[in-house]
Amino acid sequence: MHKRDYYEVLSVSRDADGEEVKRSYRKLAMEYHPDRNPGDTDAEEKFKEAAEAYEVLRDSQKREIYDRFGHEGLEGRGFRGFSGFEDIFSSFGDIFEDFFGFGGGRGRTTRARQGKSLRFDLELTLEEAFIGKEQEITFQKLEACQTCNGSGASPGSEPQTCPTCQGRGQAVRSQGFFQISTTCPACHGQGEIINDPCRDCRGGGKARVERSVNVKIPPSVDTGSQLRLRGEGEAGEHGGPPGDLFVVI
Repeated sequence: MHKRDYYEVLSVSRDADGEEVKRSYRKLAMEYHPDRNPGDTDAEEKFKEAAEAYEVLRDSQKREIYDRFGHEGLEGRGFRGFSGFEDIFSSFGDIFEDFFGFGGGRGRTTRARQGKSLRFDLELTLEEAFIGKEQEITFQKLEACQTCNGSGASPGSEPQTCPTCQGRGQAVRSQGFFQISTTCPACHGQGEIINDPCRDCRGGGKARVERSVNVKIPPSVDTGSQLRLRGEGEAGEHGGPPGDLFVVI
């Protein structure tokens, strides 16, 4: 398949500096990010194309080879682009942290992350919506496993630093002339290996539980209104705070 010119892909001139290249890539990555375009194969291809262009134009050595010999020059030295999304998120984690806050949701998972927020739909009569009320709701969510305190390891043991990536969550492999950072295949980006998993949560560190909370509905609430209950969502990752619960009227 014919490849477009990398400068054309990022809409920058051939003498654009590194900051201009980065700004253009950030804009395209945000526009075509797979989490913002679920199921859109065209957006996926544009996202990968932009990442490949940025990988070359941000690197002075690769850029010089490309400027002199084009795509054939890079391919002759082993550059094949990215094999998938995980390679992109691992290589450009700092880019996605800037506008998604935690690596775009797909980068390294060893840092603390807030848990998933939940939604609960609550039906009210017209009278209840007008005068307000207090109501108990019951829902299910994932909480830190009480047996292993969320570590995923059985009591008396603990997760071990991954020997393959030394806890970084990324592995570096050589591809011809270049070195490419990818998600560690041994720990799947976690940075840790659980040799003796907890029997209750099977190493996941979380358990599904049923919880009940009281919700105070203010008077004259409108259909579609949301009430936010902080900290009532699912448990966070790696010591991160829990998510929130949104009660939708």
